[in-house]
Amino acid sequence: MENKEEESFLRLITENRGIIYKICNTYCDNDADRQDLAQEITYTLWKGRRTYDPAFKYTTWMYRVALNVAISFCRASVIYRKRLLLAGQDPVINESASTKIDNDDNRSLLQIHVAALNELDKALIILHFEGSNYKEISEVLGITETNVATRLSRIKERLKQKIISSKKNTNARQ
Repeated sequence: MENKEEESFLRLITENRGIIYKICNTYCDNDADRQDLAQEITYTLWKGRRTYDPAFKYTTWMYRVALNVAISFCRASVIYRKRLLLAGQDPVINESASTKIDNDDNRSLLQIHVAALNELDKALIILHFEGSNYKEISEVLGITETNVATRLSRIKERLKQKIISSKKNTNARQ
């Protein structure tokens, strides 16, 4: 019996490993921390596997567990620190970038900006980028759909203002 349960768990983890990778990449800035966090998330999912309610999507439960572990991991970690925001562009705003180099730079800057968000906002924007709707985000994070919409709007506006300001600073230096 235990063997079938292990096989089923491993299959679910393998099928949904992208969730774990995205969260680890967003919450950790080096490989060692990402590996530690991935292991901690997997272990917590294993420990909590019997609490999963099949009435809900497995990925919703998995996101919720993984995000909670990531937030706790970052708060408890001695190496966790606030990241400094870099002056730059946001690819969400500047989608008309004409070269691959610009797109790569923009993607990197977006990751830096997202990494600098507080834990809840970071989780919210990850789920939004993943294509989750407000209801799904609400279920994962345990906040209302209205709160999801409001927070997302504010996050986008903050990022937009940072980008506009950064562009002005970048242009002024050139």
